[in-house]
Amino acid sequence: MPDQAPLWQKSTYSGGGEGDTCVELAAAPVCIRLRESAAPATSLSTAPAPLAALLHHIKSGGLRTAR
Repeated sequence: MPDQAPLWQKSTYSGGGEGDTCVELAAAPVCIRLRESAAPATSLSTAPAPLAALLHHIKSGGLRTAR
């Protein structure tokens, strides 16, 4: 059976942006894939638990930029 192309979905935090300003996710059988719509040929893969930990860290203010 041939591999199916991933079904990419825009993040709800992308604000419904048009064009190439969105983060997209696709569920694969053993991982979650992420890509930036500006560079769709490049993606990264992760397991659900590490992604959940990263998102929790971001939402709790763990990643701040220097001003």
